[in-house]
Amino acid sequence: MKEALLYKKLEGGEVGCQLCSHYCIIANGKKGLCQVREHRDGTLYTLVYGRTISQNIDPIEKKPLYHFYPGSRAFSIGTPGCNFRCDWCQNWQISQMPRERNFIDGQELSPQDVVSTAAKAACCSIAYTYTEPTIFFEYSYDTARLAREAGIANIYVSNGYMSAEMLELFHPWLDAANIDLKTFRDKTYRKHAGGKLQPVLDSLKKIHDYGIWLEITTLVIPGINDDPQELQEIAEFIATELGPETPWHISRFFPQYKLQQTPPTPPETLYRAGEIGRSAGLKYIYLGNLSEETDTCCPTCGKSLIRRSGFGVGQNHVDENGCCPFCGERIAGVGMAGK
Repeated sequence: MKEALLYKKLEGGEVGCQLCSHYCIIANGKKGLCQVREHRDGTLYTLVYGRTISQNIDPIEKKPLYHFYPGSRAFSIGTPGCNFRCDWCQNWQISQMPRERNFIDGQELSPQDVVSTAAKAACCSIAYTYTEPTIFFEYSYDTARLAREAGIANIYVSNGYMSAEMLELFHPWLDAANIDLKTFRDKTYRKHAGGKLQPVLDSLKKIHDYGIWLEITTLVIPGINDDPQELQEIAEFIATELGPETPWHISRFFPQYKLQQTPPTPPETLYRAGEIGRSAGLKYIYLGNLSEETDTCCPTCGKSLIRRSGFGVGQNHVDENGCCPFCGERIAGVGMAGK
């Protein structure tokens, strides 16, 4: 175990965790909602430091990040646990392990080993992913600082429920993030994920204001968040609060976890969501979990600039200045130029 960061001692012998927007008040001998932070005699401990439940070398497009060093590789790690309990979680076996099995598994991998492995594999970045990276903050924080020294970027793939205190401490070391904006209805967040909408919106705006490269993912689920009006509100929020150059990944749902009886999202629903996003002024929209290619096209002239098939990148025509070679439009992102 390792002492946690971002907590304070309270009167009455409790501690207040300040890591995520649940702001758990934890009695002695008890754990927070994430089930991986435990209070013992006035000290809050993280139970997952250095315990990777999953580690892989992934294409950056799998995160998904399409405008952050396209075609590069990310060394991806995650530990057990989550501060949400989404009914559709695709990684529920590991994200809900501490809650449902009262068990924390994982392979020991130090921050130094993470960075060394990433460097040896010629990874451009380290992605903290698979489960919610906020709940293994101390591990990612120590790793991220070593990664920066080694010239390796840091990426969060997150539900966006981190606290303002966490972002204040971590943002200097965070280079990019893909955040799930799961729904635009607070009642849906409460019912199906165990959280609230507003803290996610607040995190998105803070991440944007800190200058961290940001992409958004919305998994569109029949009967949950597929109403055109809700999708319109999501698109307008992204365009207005985060900027029209913010990529929006609209993904198709397949039955998972507690939604086994919910049918897959009809492709037509995603096509309609894409049109809604374009009408709101979004420049980069990608439809996920479909068989179509997901090219990056110039928002001005429409030419295909980065060709993709699955998670693979073929040709990249973005010029050395990060612009479209056909019309000169700047293509938003980091490390977008073709080789």
